[in-house]
Amino acid sequence: MQSLHTEIIIEAPPERIWAVLSDFESYPEWNPTIRSIEGVLSEGERLIVVIKQPGRKPMTFRPLVLDAVPGFLFRWRGRLFIPWLFDGEHEFRLEILDDERTRFIHREKFTGILVPFMRRMIENDTREGFEKMNHALKERCERNIPASPTPDPA
Repeated sequence: MQSLHTEIIIEAPPERIWAVLSDFESYPEWNPTIRSIEGVLSEGERLIVVIKQPGRKPMTFRPLVLDAVPGFLFRWRGRLFIPWLFDGEHEFRLEILDDERTRFIHREKFTGILVPFMRRMIENDTREGFEKMNHALKERCERNIPASPTPDPA
């Protein structure tokens, strides 16, 4: 097994972040890594996901949604061809820090007989893809946030 863990602080409440994460139709507009998702965000449903990692060709797979808890957790399990060859349990988690700040945790656990041969790709290309997505999500969620009121110079 190999795990990949990334996170970023987003200056937005979890509801705003969830709205962006669950709006699959807008992914091509902002997400440099997950180029598209089709399907219903509901536990037990299958999605069609197209991922484009840096330096790699796009890959389409059909993960099973394991958890979909609005404002908190979105998790799926995908695999390469057959079980235990190369499986990934992908997770987006939102942790409230305060009224306007949320920690976005983006991680994946990889299992299967091909994992030892793909460690370098996971640590380099996949990590870079996660980080790029995290920053794009942050930028999209923080855009159009009303400015703080200017103090009255009384």
